[in-house]
Amino acid sequence: MTSLTVREALGKATAVLRSHGLETARLDAEVLLAFVLKTSRSRLYIDSEKILSGDDLTEFFSLVERRLNREPIAYITGEKEFMSLIFKVNRNVLIPRPETEIIVEWVIEKVNKLLLSPDNPIILDVGTGSGAIAISLARYLPQAEIWATDISAQALELARLNAKNMAVEDRITFLNSDLLTGIPARLKGKAHFVVANLPYIPKEEIPHLPAEVAGYEPHIALDGGGDGLDLYRKLIPQAREILAAGGWLCMEIGMSQTKTLASLLPASNWGEGIQVLKDYAGLDRFIVAQNRI
Repeated sequence: MTSLTVREALGKATAVLRSHGLETARLDAEVLLAFVLKTSRSRLYIDSEKILSGDDLTEFFSLVERRLNREPIAYITGEKEFMSLIFKVNRNVLIPRPETEIIVEWVIEKVNKLLLSPDNPIILDVGTGSGAIAISLARYLPQAEIWATDISAQALELARLNAKNMAVEDRITFLNSDLLTGIPARLKGKAHFVVANLPYIPKEEIPHLPAEVAGYEPHIALDGGGDGLDLYRKLIPQAREILAAGGWLCMEIGMSQTKTLASLLPASNWGEGIQVLKDYAGLDRFIVAQNRI
């Protein structure tokens, strides 16, 4: 392969990616080259005239080829930032989304504002995937007792690795469980928060999702059944049993599902305190409801 500088390699890769319709072509090229060189994106511009080795060029353009096939950047590099933490990801787990940080921040603020007693609030993360929610809560709420469940053993294996990398593995209990069915009876009526980012895409819509999602992310983490809310219908009564009086159920949803999901939370069980939280685009993204028991 012809010798190229960092600047030239970035330019060539950007042009190829853009010609294939990738709107984030320049960013993608920078992330991939920084990954190959084990450096930062800003450093690429400081070292813009550095000649790349043949091995680095070969690796870089092989990764660019994978991106041309619409493989997500996070799966190519094997990592994704969430809550200022770096998580390992693979095709066994959904890639953490920036908007999910909103519900993590909401829980952190609620815990700190309420000054919960006892001093170790119990928080359950349902469908933990890479562990992004549970591990972030463990890092930013060191007093919390965290439980994380997932039906996928492969996902839990990765979540445990991430927890170890973040030095919080001793404060999170991981369970291979269908939603909350594996939570021990001693926690019944004791949890302060149940947080769930469950599959909520209607089954018939999955083939029409962007190629990066439909072609690579695990369908078990996307498929929410007929209207996308099948798993939430199962979770809500389970959460009622686990939550303490005044405990919060926090659910991520699709923007068109607010009314339907709210109808599954009758005031007799959840009071009048149901709140809808919006994402960074101003779209309905979360419903939080307080247990009345």
